[in-house]
Amino acid sequence: MSATVQATASLSNDHAAALSKDRLIERWLMLSLAAPALLLVLVCLLVPVAWLFYMSFYTDGGQATLVNYQRLVEQPSYARIFWTTFEVSVLTTGICAVLGYPLAYFMSQLSTRAANLCMIAVLLPFWTSLLVRTYAWLVLLQRSGLINSWGMQLGLWSEPLPLVNNMAGTLIGMVHIMLPFIVLPLYGSMRAIDRTLLQAAANLGAGPVQSFWRVFLPLSLPGLTGGVLIVFILCLGFYVTPEVLGGGRVIMVSSRIASDIDTFLNWGSASALGAVLLVLTFLLLWIASRVAKGFSLFGAGH
Repeated sequence: MSATVQATASLSNDHAAALSKDRLIERWLMLSLAAPALLLVLVCLLVPVAWLFYMSFYTDGGQATLVNYQRLVEQPSYARIFWTTFEVSVLTTGICAVLGYPLAYFMSQLSTRAANLCMIAVLLPFWTSLLVRTYAWLVLLQRSGLINSWGMQLGLWSEPLPLVNNMAGTLIGMVHIMLPFIVLPLYGSMRAIDRTLLQAAANLGAGPVQSFWRVFLPLSLPGLTGGVLIVFILCLGFYVTPEVLGGGRVIMVSSRIASDIDTFLNWGSASALGAVLLVLTFLLLWIASRVAKGFSLFGAGH
């Protein structure tokens, strides 16, 4: 009996060692497959970022200095630029969340065929150039544009509204461009929700509003959080739309970086701005990960 137990234990140890060896081989195989992608990330992302930080600490003559960061602290104009950047990003993200959630909820309640047709409509902007869409809004929103003309003809207002070259025009254009980025993760999260949970809530006496508030909404929060993060981070570095629809009155960090390089040829100042924006973005991601602790950002969160 003892010999049988020892033989069984030895066989189990052999199986465990074989499984451990297979897992190790599998890990090395996966690492070798991912090596080209990791190398691409290293070359195309880490090296430029490291070079960005390096340039921010040096003058154009190659001397080490902190003057680029000192200028960011001492000059109030940079504080206003960062404030404008975060103001535009927060407002755009909030408006996209308010508009995108009902749209994604509506699409999630449709049949697969109808939802696919709606998805094509949502994805249509991706098939058009960003510059073309921005200039199309410029044509629509200007004083003699289609929206002002129709509004005055319908008697909604008597004089052309200032819809462009200001914050309003910038937000309209950015919301239109960013809306798909929040609808897509929301739709995926909502589609993954198990409908039997809603039926169970109804069987327990919950009404439609209570079922949505206590079952559907919490389960869709991972998709909403993921979409909000995507939109907000993309907005921080947006350049074309604020530059065109803002008319020079909505200056974001990206616009100042471009002017530092194109107009003043000051690569150190531009690099410092980019480095600070990058650090702030990572800080916000860390805060968001702490706030969202407890559920997956991009999963269904069951």
